[in-house]
Amino acid sequence: MTARFSSPGRCSAYEGNSVNIQALLSAKVSQAMVLAGAPADCEPQVRQSARVQFGDYQANGIMAVAKKLGQAPRQLAEAVIQHLDLTGIASKVEIAGPGFINIFLDHNWLATHARQALSLPRLGVQLAEPQTIVVDYSAPNVAKEMHVGHVRSTIIGDAAVRTLEFLGHNVIRANHVGDWGTQFGMLIAFLEKQQNEDHAEMALADLEGFYREAKRTYDEDPEFAERARSYVVKLQGGDEYCRQMWKKLVDITMSQNQKIYDRMNVTLTRNDVMGESLYNDMLPGIVSDLKQKGLAVESEGATVVFLDEFQNKEGEPMGVIIQKKDGGYLYTTTDIACAKYRYETLKANRVLYYIDSRQHQHLVQAWTIVRKAGYVPESVPLEHHAFGMMLGKDGRPFKTRSGGTIKLSDLLDEAYQRAYTLVREKNPEMSEAEVKTLAEVVGISAVKYADLSKSRTTDYIFDWDNMLAFEGNTAPYMQYAYTRVLSVFRKAGINADSLDAEIVISEEREAQLATRLLQFEEVITQVARDGTPHVMCAYLYDLAGLFSGFYEHCPILSAESDATRLSRLQLAALTAKTLKQGLDTLGIDTVERM
Repeated sequence: MTARFSSPGRCSAYEGNSVNIQALLSAKVSQAMVLAGAPADCEPQVRQSARVQFGDYQANGIMAVAKKLGQAPRQLAEAVIQHLDLTGIASKVEIAGPGFINIFLDHNWLATHARQALSLPRLGVQLAEPQTIVVDYSAPNVAKEMHVGHVRSTIIGDAAVRTLEFLGHNVIRANHVGDWGTQFGMLIAFLEKQQNEDHAEMALADLEGFYREAKRTYDEDPEFAERARSYVVKLQGGDEYCRQMWKKLVDITMSQNQKIYDRMNVTLTRNDVMGESLYNDMLPGIVSDLKQKGLAVESEGATVVFLDEFQNKEGEPMGVIIQKKDGGYLYTTTDIACAKYRYETLKANRVLYYIDSRQHQHLVQAWTIVRKAGYVPESVPLEHHAFGMMLGKDGRPFKTRSGGTIKLSDLLDEAYQRAYTLVREKNPEMSEAEVKTLAEVVGISAVKYADLSKSRTTDYIFDWDNMLAFEGNTAPYMQYAYTRVLSVFRKAGINADSLDAEIVISEEREAQLATRLLQFEEVITQVARDGTPHVMCAYLYDLAGLFSGFYEHCPILSAESDATRLSRLQLAALTAKTLKQGLDTLGIDTVERM
């Protein structure tokens, strides 16, 4: 069993300077499997090992291929190892169990690559083949204040956008704002009434109150309701006065939302607003085109697309209405137009939708029609990155005590207040201005991180005590872990960026930390592919834990030699950089002191 390895000397660099260890090992093992007689498309299934004794990585694909070939797995594994050339990359390769291949990375190789990652921009992460990716997220409604129901879409979507941009993609943020629909007749009529009574601006400042009052007036005043209905028709027909009033409503809402985005450290701006109204002019053409293509038919006065892929309760093809009897369009029609626009006008190579999981069927129906009509080719993925609900500790949707929806601005205020108390307790000597600044960062980060660190596909329990804890996978813990690494450099009186020395890895804890640091590229690539920021959170939390163990067992400032001290300082510098970069892709700010 003689795989080829390095003697501990200089190692070979891999494809320039970047290193995605999993991709590198997969390529090497796959090559060896083919040489050992496996088919060219065989899957090496290289994964990070779950336990230290199984090496750093495991190749688990032997069993499946051996079965195909009618060979004993262990025999195939031995043949693969004969052909596996990991010179300079691995120090040991062994067969475990029925045919797993365990790979132990060479310490010199780790040291060289850790040193490169420290000196290269972007931690040495390779830029992806750039694509134009449209990401649909946040999507508030006009004339309503943002509430907690918008939190998940906004912060998970923003983390995805930041991650994709870090990898070099051209990302188009699409804030699909609900700025159209029958309610606008009512809102325009009420704005007019308020203007006539001279308190329009004041009333609009309280959007919730404005909406409530408009709805009450609509329900109680038949004359007002009649005017409201006529305004809908006028607005949809392009009447200038109604457009002006509508625009006013949109502007005021979006400037309020912008304050919230800025406060939450979310990268959305006014330029990213793509309201439902954007697609209005496309709707008649789409309906007539679908009719022409024989996809849409008249049914009981409405225009309907019957889809064999979905069935109603009677087991018949489901009818999706795209135009009502009265000529009005539905959300589905807008969603069809929206996908078509993103492909034709925005030239998207990939479209991601961060929308709650309850909308899944609706989206898939719209996309089925889009594909059948040939508006977006199969080569352009339309992906619904769904997420679960935000629940209170009682397991019910997160609401106020009185059962109303919680305004997002109130939630952020409470986060700030709670963080302020926390920071003040911890730092009694800190100036008031510093405490306030720190409390804002810690409070907002805590709300964001608590959400991002949970798998988005499940419902998540909102719990103040957990999210502001200094232990466990929380924002305060991660921010504190980052400041702890920086404090090493403060104590040493050294600027981390000025270090320039070899990294030498002799202890096991150094090797574990270096390996995990070099896995950043694997992690960020996975997050970009699947839209799973919790994978990044789990990685950073793990990294902080490994640094803690390294810090306790491998003295840095009191190291036995100057060379060891400088080497360990560089591992600490790479840890700080990686934590900061990882948190940045999540939209979580770091602080210098806690």
